Amino acid sequence: MHKKALLWVGILISALFLYKAFQGLHLQTVYHALLHANYWWIVPGVAVYFVAVLLRTWRWHYLLRRIKLISVPDLFPVVTIGYMGNNIYVARAGELLRAYVLKRKEGVSISASLATIIVERIFDGLVMLLFVFVTLPFVPMPGNLQNIVVLASMFFFGALLVFLVIAASPDKVQKWYESLVLPRLPERMGESVGGLVERFLTGLHALRSPADLLMVFFTSILVWLAETVKYWLVMHAFPFHVPFYVLMLMNGIVNLATTIPSSPGYVGTFDLPGIEVLTAFGIGRALATAYTLVLHAALWLPITLLGAYYMWREQLSWNKVQKEMAEESKSGGEIVSTE
Repeated sequence: MHKKALLWVGILISALFLYKAFQGLHLQTVYHALLHANYWWIVPGVAVYFVAVLLRTWRWHYLLRRIKLISVPDLFPVVTIGYMGNNIYVARAGELLRAYVLKRKEGVSISASLATIIVERIFDGLVMLLFVFVTLPFVPMPGNLQNIVVLASMFFFGALLVFLVIAASPDKVQKWYESLVLPRLPERMGESVGGLVERFLTGLHALRSPADLLMVFFTSILVWLAETVKYWLVMHAFPFHVPFYVLMLMNGIVNLATTIPSSPGYVGTFDLPGIEVLTAFGIGRALATAYTLVLHAALWLPITLLGAYYMWREQLSWNKVQKEMAEESKSGGEIVSTE
């Protein structure tokens, strides 16, 4: 019931965003722009995107190295499975799927993996905000997108502060758990949750080192610059041109907007903000819509297909993952909800 409710809420939000995106739009003009696009530009765009995926994989390898040293080639399939899961399952379930597959293949605890993944997401959000703030002097910010930037700033900076405090004082967090939480839990659950807390704190180790923080932040910038290059390459398939910094702003805004709950694949929450940014810079709405739809598909399809292939090779399905995790929880393993 909970999963179905999340799905329907996401579908409703996506429908509202799509309605706003297509309101007053001449679909025939959009179709004409799609028909005459030069789709060969997608090929180098996809190649550059997978460079960004490799950079993401190296970043995760760096975050995991104090837990277990795993090579980038071994991690790459796990990363693609995770991003595929984010694209087709609700509530970014791909993050949990990625942690589960890593435990299955390398024995790294799910809670420690999830801690590193949360660190990734925080730095992704901070870089998106950096892209927005750096480009604002050159590009007008659509008024209806300002709230997204304000809320995202509060969320990501607040999350970073909270996790820095937690990472800096793991002993205090452990004592807080033992004195306030543990006495209120059943004995068996207390042991399991205590182990989960300990492993989660281990996953936050990178936040204790200024050098690690700088490396993760620098790598995150490279990741998102590479993805913006894909935006730039796909733009050449259409008869318009905007400066690279406009696409940096678009990249920042659309990825901040995809943190809003939506249907799988970020339908609507990706498209409307991208269209709004381009139209604010003088691109016709039909042309901006055609470009954004193609860009969205080019970002979604290749990683989803590759992730599905790797998941098939691992002989996994989402139902099987949920079943195995439920059995592990019952047997006293890590308590991680898949609902």
